[in-house]
Amino acid sequence: MIIFDIMALMFALWASYAIRLSIWTPAITSQRLLLAALAPVVAIPVFIRLGLYRSVIRYLPEAAIWTIIKAMLIATMSWVIIIFLMEMAGQGIVPRSVPFLYFILGTLLIGGMRFAAKCILVSGTGLRRGEEPIFIYGAGPAAAQLARALKGHGNRYVMGLIDDDPANHGRDLGGYRVFSSNDLSSLIDRYGIKEIVLSMSSIPVTRRQAVLSRVTGLGIKIRSLPDISDLVDGRYIVSQIREIEIDELLGRSFVPADNELLDQALTGKTVMVTGAGGSIGSELCRLIVRRKPKKLVLFEASEYSLYRIEQELAAGDYPIVPVLGSVTDPKTVERAIRTHGVQVLYHAAAHKHVPLVEANVLEGIRNNVFGTLTVATIALEQKIESFVLISSDKAVRPTNVMGATKRWAELIVRQMAIEAHSKSEKQVFCAVRFGNVIGSNGSVVPLFKQQIAKGGPVTVTDPDMTRYFMAIPEAAELIVQAGALSVGGDVFLLDMGEPVRIGDLAENMIRLAGFHVRDSKNPDNGIAIEVIGKRPGEKLFEELFYDRNNARPTRHPKIMRADSTGIARYDIAAWLRDIEQAILAGDEMQAKKLLFALITAEDPPEQAIAHG
Repeated sequence: MIIFDIMALMFALWASYAIRLSIWTPAITSQRLLLAALAPVVAIPVFIRLGLYRSVIRYLPEAAIWTIIKAMLIATMSWVIIIFLMEMAGQGIVPRSVPFLYFILGTLLIGGMRFAAKCILVSGTGLRRGEEPIFIYGAGPAAAQLARALKGHGNRYVMGLIDDDPANHGRDLGGYRVFSSNDLSSLIDRYGIKEIVLSMSSIPVTRRQAVLSRVTGLGIKIRSLPDISDLVDGRYIVSQIREIEIDELLGRSFVPADNELLDQALTGKTVMVTGAGGSIGSELCRLIVRRKPKKLVLFEASEYSLYRIEQELAAGDYPIVPVLGSVTDPKTVERAIRTHGVQVLYHAAAHKHVPLVEANVLEGIRNNVFGTLTVATIALEQKIESFVLISSDKAVRPTNVMGATKRWAELIVRQMAIEAHSKSEKQVFCAVRFGNVIGSNGSVVPLFKQQIAKGGPVTVTDPDMTRYFMAIPEAAELIVQAGALSVGGDVFLLDMGEPVRIGDLAENMIRLAGFHVRDSKNPDNGIAIEVIGKRPGEKLFEELFYDRNNARPTRHPKIMRADSTGIARYDIAAWLRDIEQAILAGDEMQAKKLLFALITAEDPPEQAIAHG
């Protein structure tokens, strides 16, 4: 660059004389040679001082032209001052117009070379071999920033921007043409588009659902980039253009967490999480460590899961205590709580996979019912401040063993709350009930992703089946906030939005992956959806409420409190003794019969309540 600048400045000076004297070959004298040599000698130090050689040409900003003009102006003025000091100006060696022409030509050559080189390095002649043509959806400042960031980065070539606003159509934004979203299908065919990147911060929140619905089903990959503010804050990098997650199609409104409730529940407390290596348990642990607890006790029956979550959290400046053990082992549970002085306990340990629990009734009851009884009883004896049970929407009018065991767990927690109140203990026992969490172990979403990755088919038990879905981080935040809202004996219900039809979920996931759905209209290509029929114990739809009219709002718009006063009349001790005898005898049929006998109706008859 320095060599080019020296040659460019000497050429600019020669051209200035040629233009001024109107001849292409002005006479070359020793004095003019001296002046020609002085021009770069004066200019190069100025260019170095103003940083013209620090810039990487590929990423040279447009604003650099002002630095070039400033540098050339200083260099020209310094050169003229030297001429006057050498008393050459009065001898007619340097006509008065030559410095002006030298400044103009020098600026054009120095600046023009840099921006021409940038243009060649970044754009070349257009789409290069190995690059994939893409569109960016959005025509705001964030979309323009994203387009510039992708220029020359990776193997994507931005063909243009897509926008819904007619006022932007046909315009150029940052050098990119803005196209109408109505022409998206034809534009994809015309330009051979392989991918659309959504600049989510360019798309208003109220329109994101409509945009996602429009771009899915086009047979191309759909990806998104986080807000530019997240990039600036260092939470993401440009290379983290990611696939659209299915939770972005669920239409759930986001409510920021109440930091006061989170701090009240966790900050400075010794917290224990059972099932700490599971989907919900591990996310609870991640949330807890961000709120600066005094100590976190990880209680987990799986050695590998415990090792994995401990390694993930071990970098913090707070004690992490891993405890390997089962919730059905009272000595291990009691030792963990007493030794570490646990104040808050989140009971997430449970067998949750419906068909597996249906096939292993005795183990499901032993772990989910008697495991909860063990942990809750010891928590009451050790005077733990807060006990929060993670329950399930399958506990409402259950048709499977897993749901029934979760309903029993709710009854046990309610019973402990009554006992704590009768002893005037300031202990809080509550349960939090919600539906499926996206991406949890054994859930349908990871299964669908695996099947799509293998080319299908995607298997659904019944396309008309509906389920509630929630993102794992949101569920964890709401669980902790619900625990902080409890006054004892509560069953909290999390607002899960609208239930999702499983058939629609499968189709959307196939389209998001860039494939077509194979059906009667498209029999030759794409990924098929195969209906395999309902599995044992599965319901066509899930419920969160026994009676929606009895659900009362709380200070958090996503958390409701169920009316659980009715279950206070349940005499569950005798029932638990009978179920335990059936388990000890290995009588699966009797254990299952007793499990459902008490909870088959919303308001059981008095003879069921008075069982003994």
